[in-house]
Amino acid sequence: MSEGLNINPSISPSLAEAEPDFLIIGQGICGTFLSHYLIKAGKSVVVIDDNKPFSASKVASGVINPVTGRRIVRTWMIEDLLPFALQEYTALGKQLGVSLVKECSVLDFHPSLQMKDAFEKRLEEEKEYLHKANELHWQQTFNFHFGVGEINRCLLIDIDALLTKWREQLQFQNALIEETFSSEELSIGDGRILYKKLSPGKIIFCDGVSGIDNPLFKNLPYSPNKGEAIIARIPDLPTQYIYKQGLTIVPWRNDLFWIGSTYDWNFTDTLPTGAFRDKVKNFLTYFLKISFEIVDHIASVRPANMERRPFVGLHPQQRNVGILNGMGTKGCSLAPFFAKQFADFLTSKKPIAPDADVKRFEKILARKMN
Repeated sequence: MSEGLNINPSISPSLAEAEPDFLIIGQGICGTFLSHYLIKAGKSVVVIDDNKPFSASKVASGVINPVTGRRIVRTWMIEDLLPFALQEYTALGKQLGVSLVKECSVLDFHPSLQMKDAFEKRLEEEKEYLHKANELHWQQTFNFHFGVGEINRCLLIDIDALLTKWREQLQFQNALIEETFSSEELSIGDGRILYKKLSPGKIIFCDGVSGIDNPLFKNLPYSPNKGEAIIARIPDLPTQYIYKQGLTIVPWRNDLFWIGSTYDWNFTDTLPTGAFRDKVKNFLTYFLKISFEIVDHIASVRPANMERRPFVGLHPQQRNVGILNGMGTKGCSLAPFFAKQFADFLTSKKPIAPDADVKRFEKILARKMN
């Protein structure tokens, strides 16, 4: 995104040929759900998206796991996020005529005795999501030495189907412009917005990692990280489970599995690396007792942030400009929930959760934007 944002010009209403209620920049998971909720609320929407093949949304695993990390603790707000995600992915899938979500378990193959002890200690405290697994059942498929735990219930989202089917819906409604957004052609002032020949009531940025360079929001504490994943064909591996032993093996489509991921905070480019491919090949060779074939290698940059809380709401100085971004690695669970909160705020002034509301950064967003 260019630095050439034009703030406070005199905008002539006669320049605009279309005046949608909302112009949404980006059709990842955030842009998809926000446009869905706004259209459902009766608002007119136009989405601009250039359909990049390796956006963070498109290469994500689609897993919603209620407990994560070495301490095996519940993720933030999971009691609200998990049932909401199940409800909303199911409902949108029915609308689009496709199955978007399935419930499943993560089989956690402990990589060390220390991690086995940590899981079993948490098992005594966390009885809703953590369970013992049938280790004998998996000895013909995997090499493991420190036991297996089960995390249930988890959700697996078909992100490719979500983005593809919703894009078709937007195209059918003439609500999609397939191009790269240019901030040089955006003018904001006199209470109006002008982008080329559009004059929307509000513009909302759901632009993922591109938001880091957005002149209006670049002062936010983004902390992007690069992730890589391997796509492998493993025909004899059951697809009703997610498998984890350091790296995670996730059902992708047919007999293909997504294997990842890395969290590189000091990357110099967005390309896949030979080191990660070798790491995964060695991991699969040791971990699996069944055959596999590596068929693809993908990488992308996640729009994470230092607080690990999303950016949701309107700019404190430009109240016709908003943001829904900063979801990091939790986009599948956070995006539907906060897209709904934001849509409700925009249409009926219902509040946004304070931990997510971008107004918590009012002081730094008030600094010079150009």
